[in-house]
Amino acid sequence: MNAVTLFNHSINLNIQQHSFSFPPAANPKWPRASSSSIRRRNASSGTRPSSSPLVVEVESKAVSDSEQTPPPSVARRLILLRHANSSWVDPSLKDHDRPLSERGQADAVKVSLKLQQLGWIPQLILSSNAVRTRETLTIMQQQVRGFLEAEVHYISSFYSIAAMDGQTAEHLQHIICNYSRDDILTVMCMGHNRGWEEAASMFTGASIELKTCNAALLETTGKSWDEAFTLAGLGGWKLQGIVKPVRL
Repeated sequence: MNAVTLFNHSINLNIQQHSFSFPPAANPKWPRASSSSIRRRNASSGTRPSSSPLVVEVESKAVSDSEQTPPPSVARRLILLRHANSSWVDPSLKDHDRPLSERGQADAVKVSLKLQQLGWIPQLILSSNAVRTRETLTIMQQQVRGFLEAEVHYISSFYSIAAMDGQTAEHLQHIICNYSRDDILTVMCMGHNRGWEEAASMFTGASIELKTCNAALLETTGKSWDEAFTLAGLGGWKLQGIVKPVRL
């Protein structure tokens, strides 16, 4: 055995007698991309990739699908209800504190049932805080569950604004837009004359008379209540009818 053969044989013996353990290949965990649009730099390049980390670029959507689709214009309904007949039995009471008469109580029952029959059940009720208006609403809530489930707010200014010439319509618009939401499609405002007659007449462009416990049913369209009032303006609301209690 010459010297070269002896040297190679020694290397083979050393390799067979030693086991080598190599560390596993690095497997870095890359951040998960938040968009399906990912591009890798130099992916199509013919050059040999460098040993620097892979650069990931993330592109996010600028506008979601819901933001691209505008909300639809839908029918919006407004009920203008004058309170039921009040009692004058006790002359010592202030006007604000007068309760309903027996006739007024009966009328409130009839009108609530008629509105239910017509399908005009409000999701939002804005009412004067006068006693006769509160009692009218309480009776309606006792008769029809839908009135009880509606969101209710008592607006003290409804009592005073009704006595001011020509200001009720603008005031109602402001209050409705302030308290309502776009998903509320039917609103009922309960108050007093002469403001309620004036507002109904100004909204529709027709001469409307509202006796006690009469309800004017108005309708227009809009993506929001603000848009509905803007597009309809004064005189643009459609009068769908006037609900009156039928007295025998």
